[in-house]
Amino acid sequence: MTAVQRVAVAGAGVAGLASAIFLAKAGVDVDVFDAQPALPTRGSGITLQGNALRVFDELGVWDEVAAAGKPFEGLNLRAPGPGAPIVASLPDLKTGGPDYPSTMGMSRPDLARILLDAAEKNGARVHFGRRVTGLTQTADAVDVDIDGEPFGTYDLVIGADGLHSTVRELIGIHVAPEQTGMGIWRTFVSLPDEVDRSELYYGGPMYIAGYTPTGDDTMYAFLVEKAEDRSGVSSEDARRIMVEQSRAYDGPWNSIRADIEAGADANYTWFTRHLVDAPWNRGRVVVIGDAAHSCPPTIAQGAAQGLEDAAVLTELLVGRDAVDEALWDEFHDRRIARASAIVDASVQLGQWQLDGVRDADMGGLMFRVAQLTAARA
Repeated sequence: MTAVQRVAVAGAGVAGLASAIFLAKAGVDVDVFDAQPALPTRGSGITLQGNALRVFDELGVWDEVAAAGKPFEGLNLRAPGPGAPIVASLPDLKTGGPDYPSTMGMSRPDLARILLDAAEKNGARVHFGRRVTGLTQTADAVDVDIDGEPFGTYDLVIGADGLHSTVRELIGIHVAPEQTGMGIWRTFVSLPDEVDRSELYYGGPMYIAGYTPTGDDTMYAFLVEKAEDRSGVSSEDARRIMVEQSRAYDGPWNSIRADIEAGADANYTWFTRHLVDAPWNRGRVVVIGDAAHSCPPTIAQGAAQGLEDAAVLTELLVGRDAVDEALWDEFHDRRIARASAIVDASVQLGQWQLDGVRDADMGGLMFRVAQLTAARA
């Protein structure tokens, strides 16, 4: 007996689809609603730590993820300037345990496709181009409006609809992402022969320049700068800006620039942070993933924390007989302190750079986060 028989999920991102897969595998009737007309087919890459890979295995998609992505161990630090020499090769802690690589890079659209396929194969119904617009609760159920019209009644609604969550607003949680002062340029390019793991450049005109392999012949690259309003920049100007801002970086960046000049997309977003205080639920509606918390990608834990939210929530829903205060208390006990620590650490790493702190213990902070995430959520 599960605590729920019918669940609506808002958002077909990582956290939403993971929730749908876990619940559908347990025999729960699941509808997923996403405002986008379809899954994105273009996008950059994503870095996934071992604790995320462990959840993929629990979802039953690890083989597909491993085949589509690029697993690797460790991290190189390079110096800016001529030759871009490697100045340090750092090991990674296997936060998912010995059965998984420490890190994997992959294409975001590939990950989305794998999760969507698994959700649908397990019986979840995914509705694109449909938005949750209204929620009316009773003690035992939630009536859901889609695009302004009544759609159905559910035992629970999971709001996994991203940074600017509609569900979060509908249940009266008025928390919004705040800029941290940094912005990031991203591009998706070919993989140079000399790159076999993530590499970061500290120093030079950017706060960080880096890249991560995402497949046998692909990688995504990024430049982190002081946040600017880039909303009016054309695609052509975006490519030009990213090329010019990367000229201080040698080595594999020469190949990256060539790909951008040949037409690889360049896109720009701001780093944000937010954390919804307990409780994340209002009655039988709960927010998870980016709807509940966001952080800069300085520790590459954003998707992993959304996956952990989904894993813990669905474990409780499948393993209990009722949606009650005991369920919510355990969910919040297992998730909020951990998510808060990740958000704070991710923001701190960026703030040290914004403040020009030269003796900051970045390595120590990252190791402490790795120890935290190595423990099961």
